[in-house]
Amino acid sequence: MKTYDILVIGGGSVGVPVALYLAQKGKKVAVIEKHASVGRGQNRAAIGGIRATHSDPAKIKICQMSLDIVRKMEHEQGLHIDWHQGGYLFPVYDTERERALKNLLEVQHKFGLNIDWIDAEAIQRLCPGINPRGLRGGTYSPEDGFASPLKTAGAFYKLACDAGVDFYFYETVLSFEKKESKIVSIKTDKNTFSAGLVINAAGADGRKIGQLVGADLPVYPDSHEGGITEPVQRFFEPMVVDIRPDGHSDNYYFYQADGGQVIFCITPNPKFYGKDIDNTSEFLPLCVRRMLELYPRLRNIRVRRTWRGLYPMTPDGFPIVGYTKETDNMLHLAGMCGQGYMLGPGLGKIVAETICDGNKDYKFIFDQLSPYRSFTGTEMLK
Repeated sequence: MKTYDILVIGGGSVGVPVALYLAQKGKKVAVIEKHASVGRGQNRAAIGGIRATHSDPAKIKICQMSLDIVRKMEHEQGLHIDWHQGGYLFPVYDTERERALKNLLEVQHKFGLNIDWIDAEAIQRLCPGINPRGLRGGTYSPEDGFASPLKTAGAFYKLACDAGVDFYFYETVLSFEKKESKIVSIKTDKNTFSAGLVINAAGADGRKIGQLVGADLPVYPDSHEGGITEPVQRFFEPMVVDIRPDGHSDNYYFYQADGGQVIFCITPNPKFYGKDIDNTSEFLPLCVRRMLELYPRLRNIRVRRTWRGLYPMTPDGFPIVGYTKETDNMLHLAGMCGQGYMLGPGLGKIVAETICDGNKDYKFIFDQLSPYRSFTGTEMLK
């Protein structure tokens, strides 16, 4: 039996950072990952956005910490992850969304976000060529940005290895042995482990792992597609997010990466529930039509490829962070709702400080994201 202080299930956007920060606190940590390397699940399907621009205290705080970690990665660690601080822009073309985003500014300012309403002229300076017809303005948060998910995963993996984390790849968790409400051993298809604490950071498999210990977490993956164009000279800075639904999709978003490519994604409506990650024929016509209506300047850029990944969704669009009554020593970090890449670094540091240092400053996060909340609300900017 292999014995550790903490065993993390999942070597992705959440699992690797949490393992790193726990190891840096002196814990003996192992990560079990069913794929061949870190970041090979949904991390590699992420498009790379990192924002603290949310509508609730927990995610704002977590992502503020993520941004602080990521923007310092190259300077402090010497690891280049293609970080670009271009900001996030939410353009507005109707009074309903104008009212909602302006009302949200009060909450966002309360929690220290650098975000404000800007007028149509300022938006056109940020995004030359954006459709000006009916443009009322929008909210802009200049400290948000984007980076390469694969390079970020590689950076955290290197730092975790340097900190002494053991990784077990191509290994799948099969079962848990419990005595009363405590896990005493974890069986995989290759090894048996024991650990004082088990962390469920299994992404789209988060519900499956919970069910193995009797906890039925409301995490239901659905499929989203993304795409990337050929590289062109930079002509706009921010991640552009259009939150208007149109009957076939809820929102879509795109940005110009460090290498000049435009990377884009859309939220389909109705959802494609399940774990199918095969590309569809519907994605490009739907997404491209909406993008060109908003930003006609994109018209002649050639799309190089598309792909599909999973959003492990919860009913209210918020993650699950906490313990369940079935098992005393399993912490669930599940249901990131497609935002594991931006939540992972900050959440990892918060969990490590809470577990190892007894830091109670983040109690409101555990309270808000508890597995026992009502799940009746909704995240406005999910």
